[in-house]
Amino acid sequence: MVKIVGVCRDCEQQTLVFRVSEKIILATRRSPLALAQTDLVRACLASELPETEFEVLELVTKGDRNHSWSGQEPGGIKGLFTRDIEDALLKGEAHIAVHSAKDLPVEDRPGLTLAGYLPREAAHDILVVQEDCAEPGFIATGSPRRRLQAKVLFPKAVWSQIRGNVETRLKKIAKGEAEATIVAAAGLKRLGIKTWPGLTFRPLDIRQMVPAPGQGAIALQCRETDAEKYAGFLDEETAFAVNIERAYARLVGGGCHSASAAHYCNGDLHVYLEQQGYKKFSFKGMSAEAIEERLDEIVKKKGL
Repeated sequence: MVKIVGVCRDCEQQTLVFRVSEKIILATRRSPLALAQTDLVRACLASELPETEFEVLELVTKGDRNHSWSGQEPGGIKGLFTRDIEDALLKGEAHIAVHSAKDLPVEDRPGLTLAGYLPREAAHDILVVQEDCAEPGFIATGSPRRRLQAKVLFPKAVWSQIRGNVETRLKKIAKGEAEATIVAAAGLKRLGIKTWPGLTFRPLDIRQMVPAPGQGAIALQCRETDAEKYAGFLDEETAFAVNIERAYARLVGGGCHSASAAHYCNGDLHVYLEQQGYKKFSFKGMSAEAIEERLDEIVKKKGL
């Protein structure tokens, strides 16, 4: 991309204009879901930039290579699925990194920023259960957030870890490695999965299972100097909500693959806390800055 100076025909004053380069390279994980999300990003940008060529840089991240990680370990797995993609941006190998917003650490890496998000898909989770199972007693999930909340729903259940992409996890449950698992509704929809042999899909209400900050949103990350080039093409409503969720996660020390749970919708912020359970805070009619200030007060006062 290059900067050019144009002249406004109405006021005859010079104005700064961004001209998008002939090629935009999108960096992404190689998983089926990540590639499906990258196709959505490409389609969104192509509709705004019809003369631009797009190229996809597929990367295998440390999280994809390391089969021994566990979200239950101290410190979680911060950055395991994003750092290699961010490196491609910093090295100039790509213009935009495509992420599931929920996978991103809540603090930006120096030199990088979030340009914005595509319109958000449904953020709730889905309980995937074997067909003949009325109430699962053996549930597999690698998410501390999901396990923490599902223990309230299924207090007698036994728990185990599960690894792999969405389809791999569905296959494992269908084969009987566990009776149930929990996946994001947005992932199933983007992969075109409506049913699976031997399994039933049971939607979980936001109050039953508060999503991770950013769940359901596709984030576009870029170098700080490039942010304004793409921001105008992206969804402001999604950015408003996700930025509030990420601000909350920063305040409580949560982040990628922690037990942090927060979802903002229609002026309400839904959260789940290990000691206090489900909470809802109303911020109707407030600006993003006012909400963040109020959140800071709430976290400090209530010890959240």
